[in-house]
Amino acid sequence: MSEAVVESQGVYDEGELSSDLMRAVGKQVKLLRERAGLTQRELGDRLGYSEDLVSSLERGRRTPQREFLETADELLEAGGLLRATIEDVERAKAKARVRHPAWFRDYARLEASAVEINFFSTIAPPGLFQTEALIRTMLQGRQPLLSEETIEQRAASRLARQETLTNWPPPMVTAVIDESVLRRKLGGRKVRQEQLEHLLKLGHLRNIALQVLPLDCEENPGVDGPFVLLTPKGKQQVAYLEVQGVGQLITDPEEVRILAARYGSIRGQALTPRESLALMQELLGEP
Repeated sequence: MSEAVVESQGVYDEGELSSDLMRAVGKQVKLLRERAGLTQRELGDRLGYSEDLVSSLERGRRTPQREFLETADELLEAGGLLRATIEDVERAKAKARVRHPAWFRDYARLEASAVEINFFSTIAPPGLFQTEALIRTMLQGRQPLLSEETIEQRAASRLARQETLTNWPPPMVTAVIDESVLRRKLGGRKVRQEQLEHLLKLGHLRNIALQVLPLDCEENPGVDGPFVLLTPKGKQQVAYLEVQGVGQLITDPEEVRILAARYGSIRGQALTPRESLALMQELLGEP
């Protein structure tokens, strides 16, 4: 995930050191969890996190938040072992170099300081909502093929971006997801079920409103494709379009206004958040 360690010169890449630290913390969490006789799902349920997130943390794929380390230390009776890592983890986070494709970096910088984000998704769930399994499925299916190193870098970067949803204060987030996205069995049944479960948990967070645009919707002003509306702190709203690995950041006020109006119409034709979560629960029970 990071550049090689230049041992001959005694210089170490900060990203590599950060990755080693996260893996070490993850191993500690795993050992303590197993000592307590808990599965990843059981630990996640008791701490209010998904099984997928616990798995990612234990493998060093995700950076543990202060709240997780504090509550896990208490629940697993670690005696301060996990709490003692908080300062080092936060220092590593501050130094970490998250890598994004060049065409995505401008958007990623704005997203990190956003106070409001609105997604209209027609191909896959928004990147901030994707499970690690789905992320890897999508990256592994790219053509021409991505190298394993690139897949690792991009998966780690996308997962790191998701911390935006749990930072305080969190951004207000709305998302309209086309029903076809929920029905698509990308990655197989297990990956799809984990993704639906994750969306259900996100949909119950106070700062997130999820809506589904049903397949039988007879009028759809979003037929031109997916887009994102984003309001960075202290700045004007912008829009972002992405297709076939090409991203376009739109800052022209009139173009942004048109997309914002379009998004309002799409939300009006979508199921309510309560109806949307009920549909996801129903889909979760399908074979």
